Amino acid sequence: MTHVAKRSRAALALALASLLAPAAAGAQSAEPAPAPAAADAPAAPAPAPTGKLDAAVKERIGVDDASRASQKRIEQLDDETQKLLAEYRKAVADQESYGAYARQLEVQVRSQDEEIAAIHEQLLEIENTSREISPLMPKMLDTLDQFVKLDLPFLGEERAKRIAGLRQMMDRADVTLAEKYRRILEAYQVEMDYGRTIETYEGELGAGDDARTVQFLRVGRVALLYQTLDGLETGYWDAQQTKWVVDDRYAHGFKEGIAVAKKSKAPEMLVVPVPAPKEAKS
Repeated sequence: MTHVAKRSRAALALALASLLAPAAAGAQSAEPAPAPAAADAPAAPAPAPTGKLDAAVKERIGVDDASRASQKRIEQLDDETQKLLAEYRKAVADQESYGAYARQLEVQVRSQDEEIAAIHEQLLEIENTSREISPLMPKMLDTLDQFVKLDLPFLGEERAKRIAGLRQMMDRADVTLAEKYRRILEAYQVEMDYGRTIETYEGELGAGDDARTVQFLRVGRVALLYQTLDGLETGYWDAQQTKWVVDDRYAHGFKEGIAVAKKSKAPEMLVVPVPAPKEAKS
């Protein structure tokens, strides 16, 4: 029960007490002395209740009903106020969140615009680079082909096939310029790796009726040796005379190099034929 209802009931009790007190006092003071009873006189009727009390009670009940209705309306207004306040706070929080998100998007948009501009610049540079690289790549292949022909004659078929495949690729429209350039650089890298590795493989030595299968040993680009499969003949490629020379003095060095190439022995000093340096021509 609310405090308004309590005050209403207290006021009602006080009003009832104030109304009943005068009525009771008047009844006591106005009571006449008992008259001698007459044999044929009728009994006196009971006093009728006053209408003021009913009116006061009805008025107080109406006031209580109005108070309760007012209190209920106040509570409804309070609930609506709290609801509106919560919605307002949420709207303020959303506005701040959307503002921060919008500022972040602005930064990202500026960054993307800068990236797009950079990509356009790169595309222009690529066009210029394409015009410069397109005539350069055939020259790179010619240089690589000439280098292989002047180099030690190892893996001749494999290296020539690689260069021939690159030449065929240069005329293909389904291969991008970047892929063509990458493949040429890859071929250069393979040739560079030959200069710092040791390798052994089997191959054909000679041509026609003199052809025979031997085992080759390549020590970087320093020396290229061979040995027959029965181990009875050992020789090397003489770069100055541009021919194969039989020299069994390198048979032991050949076997040591084979063990190192197959990684069955730790690398060590190998005895191989090394051509004498030539004086550079001016």
